[in-house]
Amino acid sequence: MSVNKVILVGFVGKDPAIRYIEGVAVASFSLATTERQRTSPTGTVLPERTEWHNIVMWAKDAEIAEKYISKGTKLYVEGRLKTRVWQDNAALKHSITEIIVENFDILMRPTPNAAPQNSGADMNKL
Repeated sequence: MSVNKVILVGFVGKDPAIRYIEGVAVASFSLATTERQRTSPTGTVLPERTEWHNIVMWAKDAEIAEKYISKGTKLYVEGRLKTRVWQDNAALKHSITEIIVENFDILMRPTPNAAPQNSGADMNKL
């Protein structure tokens, strides 16, 4: 048995990019999760660290994302990891790991009067 399950709670880094593949909507955007600053058992201070995740939503979820998700939205996301590999025109290999969303919930939408946020770390202070 194996399990490929991801659960994230974080803030959207940019408005979803919507495209259509054979008539099916696909939304792509980044999601920031941040580990708070902490002190290790040895006394070393470990700084706050933001991780950026590539999120992909399909079909009805993508249509909902287009209407209701924007930069700064706080999301709960459940999905699975998928890594794509391709070769460009210069024969260089590239890869990207994405979270393919299976379930999500909008936890908080950005307020219209909020000041612009510059980083994932700042987004956690919304």
